[in-house]
Amino acid sequence: MSALAAPAPAAPPDREGYAQRRDALVAALRARPPGPIRLRKDTSNLFRDRAAGAGTLDARAFDHVLEVSAAGHVDAEGLCTYEALLDACLPHGVMPAVVPELKTITLGGAAAGVGIEASSFRHGLVHESLEEIDVLTGTGEVITCRRDNAHADLFYGFPNSYGTLGYALRLRARTVPVQPYVAIAHARFAGPEAFFAALAQACDGDADFVEGVAFGSGDLVLSTARFVAAAAYTSDYTFERQYWRSLRERQEDFLSVRDFVWRWDTDWFWCSKNIGVQNPLVRRLFGRARLGSRTYQRIMRWNARWRLTGRLDGLRYRHRESVIQDVDVPLSRAAEFLAFFLREVPIRPVWLCPLRSGRDAASFPLYPTQPGRLYVNFGFWDVVRTREAHARGHFNRLIEAEVARLGGIKSLYSDSYYTREAFDAAYGGPAWHALKQRYDPDGAFPGLYEKCVLHH
Repeated sequence: MSALAAPAPAAPPDREGYAQRRDALVAALRARPPGPIRLRKDTSNLFRDRAAGAGTLDARAFDHVLEVSAAGHVDAEGLCTYEALLDACLPHGVMPAVVPELKTITLGGAAAGVGIEASSFRHGLVHESLEEIDVLTGTGEVITCRRDNAHADLFYGFPNSYGTLGYALRLRARTVPVQPYVAIAHARFAGPEAFFAALAQACDGDADFVEGVAFGSGDLVLSTARFVAAAAYTSDYTFERQYWRSLRERQEDFLSVRDFVWRWDTDWFWCSKNIGVQNPLVRRLFGRARLGSRTYQRIMRWNARWRLTGRLDGLRYRHRESVIQDVDVPLSRAAEFLAFFLREVPIRPVWLCPLRSGRDAASFPLYPTQPGRLYVNFGFWDVVRTREAHARGHFNRLIEAEVARLGGIKSLYSDSYYTREAFDAAYGGPAWHALKQRYDPDGAFPGLYEKCVLHH
């Protein structure tokens, strides 16, 4: 089997090109007419409406990898996708410490939102692996912020700000060494208690990646994975075979490191069922090149514009609700949340990803987690259709209340229904207001509550 190519020689960083792009964008921001603005970009992994009537600032040129450093970090621009970032890093024998599951997620998007992966039990969330961010603020300045400089408040306040304090133009992320292959072990469990106990034990072991999937209350799979130098074979889940099905079919598996990182992208976890491509014939008609998050994202945007499935559902169901969420719950309460979810929300399967925050986790005021504490991320993404009528946001509101009751927190990339008081209490309202006053006093960018909740 082929191995990773020999480490590539370090290329000189493209500082001059970045500086030219930065200065041009700053000039465009300063020359804009009054009113709210947002970035123009080609990809978005938000699952809520974007601001209507906002002027756009074209940042699509900020998609370059600037430098892969032998010092253990990579510098890249904010709209660089993780696909491009990984492709630049692997020839150097490294990868970003945390790589979210979809190729179209951008480095800046994962920093301004919240990014997680099966390495997060070891390395924390994406923003915990960042070392430096250049932020374009509402005042038309580009500010370099780090943990230890005069703009440490913005470094810590930027994660989960969703473009309300500024936009990331350049970021420096920590990298970790890789081997050419990843060996995966799948273990099946008949109950949540045994599953979560095994997950906790795996997080204290030597695995490089830990995650699980709940297909039902009595059908859970724990996957632990390790980098390895050699593999007797490698599986291919980029076309006719589906990775998520393999979890219950195999006890061990081997993938190239690149295929392992993108194991979920081909079928958008298992959400490709909504596009029909889990049908073998439709899958072949699509072809290998069109399977993946980039294609599904385009289809989703088209459907959101024309509301075709919503209109069809309206003919058959009295309630239709998009329930697309990632929530983080302390491990000690994870079994409670899973029991609630399986009882109240008819979505299966559910992704289960452990997260252990680092020593400065509590310093990130807009997405606070307790340092050293083990959480479980529950990911569930589907539309709930019922013949029974419910108030708008019924299932999402149930989830929000249960997450709060169990001491957890949820990501804000999709629909939210919090009151302003509850939102400010959960997501660092006072800290955000102080940062807003310092870095965007004239309100060039929207408010966090307005953007993440009041778009309804």
